[in-house]
Parts: sequence; structure tokens; C-alpha cells
Amino acid sequence: MICTLCPRNCGAERAPEHGTGVCRMGTLPKIARAALHRWEEPCISGTRGSGAVFFSGCGLRCVFCQNESISQRGEGKIVTPKRLSEIFRELEAQGAHNINLVTAAHFVPAVLDALALYRPNIPIVYNSSGYESVETLRMLEGAVDIYLPDYKYIDPNMAAMLSGARDYPDTAHAAIDEMVRQTGAPVYDQDGMMTRGTLIRHLVLPGLTGDSIRILEQICDDFPGIPVSLMGQYTPCGRALSIPGMDRKIKKKEYARVLAYMEAVGLTGYRQEL
Repeated sequence: MICTLCPRNCGAERAPEHGTGVCRMGTLPKIARAALHRWEEPCISGTRGSGAVFFSGCGLRCVFCQNESISQRGEGKIVTPKRLSEIFRELEAQGAHNINLVTAAHFVPAVLDALALYRPNIPIVYNSSGYESVETLRMLEGAVDIYLPDYKYIDPNMAAMLSGARDYPDTAHAAIDEMVRQTGAPVYDQDGMMTRGTLIRHLVLPGLTGDSIRILEQICDDFPGIPVSLMGQYTPCGRALSIPGMDRKIKKKEYARVLAYMEAVGLTGYRQEL
């Protein structure tokens, strides 16, 4: 196939098991891990864990990625859509609250094929960097119950320097707008588990609290009622260790400043203990 699934729109030729695009993946899903995952937000992981399927490859090139061996070096095992559907069934049988598709943008057609073979009786979560094509997201309408996007940057220069994607701010905003259109306001069951909706994640980066506040302001203005997960676990690793300012963890006062703004403007959601 000639691929235009992600915002890179690189038109790369992708064979079943290898590709020449930014993600360097073929069309068959490549999976690094599939297991119950207990470290998402409480409304996603619950008490039994989220059935997380970690896909290899990524359209971004984040210098601080903690999963670089998966996202950029492509470690993992190639599976067919039939085997992927069986993995969904197995995770459901293990008690997963949901099926959590982690960084699946470049495998959307295969994911849809797998869901056509077996649709679990639990919510489908699309766990995303936020760097998504609206056209590809529209392919997922009706198949995804919960969107879990990052909203990483509001400054194109920072997006270019840290993730190699100057268009990230506008692209992510448009993608989240589409996700919210599809899911509407969040819905929870009697146990507090999200069954439908969009939950926006934002990772506070060192020295960039002003940017974080601008992102929260934009969420407040453009996505009212959508919960936010404010994350503070930034850890310098990989190429980030050689970038001045990115080679340290965030300070408690940095996180506290952004959290105070989040609470002041009435954004609901989750906070992370540092």
C-alpha cells in the first residue's frame, strides 16, 4: 500500500512485513507487548488492569521517549489481524476492563480487520500521541469507545525540536476535536470506569510550565467538560540527556504551578503524585 495514514503523509510504500515510511512498519501489526496494564488513569486501569496492546513504530521522533526500543527501533513481533483478534479475546478473558490500543495509528486498517473478526464486550481505547490524521480517525468512528490522546505542545518550535513535528500543535488540536466529536461527553459506569469519552493527557516538561498553562487554557476554551490527566513523570533519557534544559526531571514547584492553574480554571481529571 502507499501510506497516508498519519499526518506525515509520506506516501511510503508498505509491504506486509516492512515499510519505508517514517514509522518503518509494514501493514501487518507489529506488537511489542500485550498484557494487563495497571498504570493508566484509575478510570482506565480500574482494579483488574487495562488490556494494553503496545504497537511497534511511531510517526513521532520524541527525544525523551521512554519506549524508544519499541517506537523507534521497532522491536516486536508481527501478527496477523486474526491473531490480533485472538489477543483481544485473551485479554478480555483475563479480566481486562478494556482493550487499550497503544500507538496504533499506522496499523488502523489491520486493527479494524481484527475488530471485525472479534469485537470484545468491553470498551475499545485508542491510546494516542495526539499526532493523528483526522481522515484516519474517521475510519475509527463507531469502533473506538474511548480516546486517550496526548496534547504535548502548543509551540511549533518545541514540537519540531523535541518530536520532529513542527505541525504537531495544529494537528493534535484538530485530532482531539475529532475525537471529542465522535465520543461526546465522558460516560462512566457505577464503578467509576470510563465507558465512553475522551481523556486528554498532558506531560509537564522541564522549563515549559508556561506552555503547559497555555495548553490547559486551550483545552478549557475549546474542549469544555473533557477531563485532563496532568502528568509529571518526565524522565530524561536517550537523546534528551544531551539537550540543555531537557536533561533533568521537572521540579515539584513546576508541576505545582501547572496544577494550580488547572484547579483554578475548573478542569477536572487526574493529577500525578511526583
